Amino acid sequence: MRLDKTGGYRSPLIEGYCSKQSVAAGELLDIMVSTSVPARFTIEIFRTGYYGGRGARLMTKLGPFQGTKQPDPPVGPKRLRECKWAPCTTLKIPADWPSGVYLGRLSTVWERRTDKDTYWQSYIVFIVRDDRPADILFQCSDNTWQAYNRWPDTFSLYDDGVKPTMTTGPGVDVSFDRPYGKYRQIYENPQSIGSGEWLCWEFPLAYWLEQHGYDVSYCSQSDFLTPARALKCKAFLSVGHDEYWDERSYHAAMKLRDAGVNLMFLSGNSVCYVTPFSASGDGRPNRIITRAAPYGGYHRQPGSRAELAGFTSIGPDEGLLMGAVNVIPVNGGGDWICVKPEHWMFAGTGMKKGDRIPGLVGWEYHGDPAKIPGLEVVAEGTAWKGGSVAQHWTATIYPGPKRNFVFNAATIFWSQGLSKPPGHLLPWSHWNRPHGPDPRVQKITENLLKRATE
Repeated sequence: MRLDKTGGYRSPLIEGYCSKQSVAAGELLDIMVSTSVPARFTIEIFRTGYYGGRGARLMTKLGPFQGTKQPDPPVGPKRLRECKWAPCTTLKIPADWPSGVYLGRLSTVWERRTDKDTYWQSYIVFIVRDDRPADILFQCSDNTWQAYNRWPDTFSLYDDGVKPTMTTGPGVDVSFDRPYGKYRQIYENPQSIGSGEWLCWEFPLAYWLEQHGYDVSYCSQSDFLTPARALKCKAFLSVGHDEYWDERSYHAAMKLRDAGVNLMFLSGNSVCYVTPFSASGDGRPNRIITRAAPYGGYHRQPGSRAELAGFTSIGPDEGLLMGAVNVIPVNGGGDWICVKPEHWMFAGTGMKKGDRIPGLVGWEYHGDPAKIPGLEVVAEGTAWKGGSVAQHWTATIYPGPKRNFVFNAATIFWSQGLSKPPGHLLPWSHWNRPHGPDPRVQKITENLLKRATE
């Protein structure tokens, strides 16, 4: 992998994207690839998972194909960069490919005399979904992956073309019809080139779930605009950095809760902004997102000043779904501190009141608990915004109407405490950092999933 410039985000020597966020068995997926100079390339498709500790399984190899440079898209209304590249191939998803997150490794082939060397590489990413009853539905946070995607340089949802720093107002659209550039926050992770945030924040949970034999199915956020898919499951998981939700997904989650599905927010800064989908320029659904409004609990926090950021509407209260509201400003961390060790989720952990899991809270988290009957604060403490400003965070659990529950871990870093897949990179510098797998995080998660799936 090689970036186009120092401090850059794209890898133009070879880069690509897919025509859909998710596909089912039997459906067609177009794969678009560009190479900055004419070059032959191959695509190896891997399903990520445990696989005996290897972290992935090679499903098929496609090509070689002849690569050429495809055009950079113009800057459209609301700074939209929407590629219209020709596909190099169309993949029909085989019937025996299980649901999961799939990475396509793009590799140019450098031909020199009679030998061939793999020269430049990057990834594409897509989700294979299914519709079967399953114990666990793992929702990937791909709206947030795309929101922070700066490809080709400064065109994320946080770039308005004016301010040199990140902006959080409306008026910017981003498209899934473009490659994923290098991840832009917290740490340098070359694995993120083409793969979004999957390998950064979510894969350690998937790896751990599959290692321990859980019955899990995967979906994109574009698959969760109604509750239909998740109603066939016992538990719904929000994972990692899950900031951007279409309001239809919020209402779908509320219907899940009321129907008796267990909700687990193993995530931070979740359900923070209302992010409606719209169709691509050629009419494919759910290929563009925009930041339309803050969710209501976030809006009410001191300092939000949503009206000054140009928002004309406010979404529903995320705290009434998750059990805690988002906090402003948020960007720091601290230790995850047990305050209710007698709760069943702590059984077998050996934790006592005040015991800490170092560095597990961050780099974004949830603040004060919502006013929900039966809600319990199970962990809370101080996070240090910018390393020096104290903020209150809370992890909560509350009962649903049908003996189900809603758990809020209140940290993006929760998955980092579960496993360390091969090659996984922990964030190493943001005033605070997770320390990797911890048996207490593993046991708490095991207890929650046991109750959720029994």
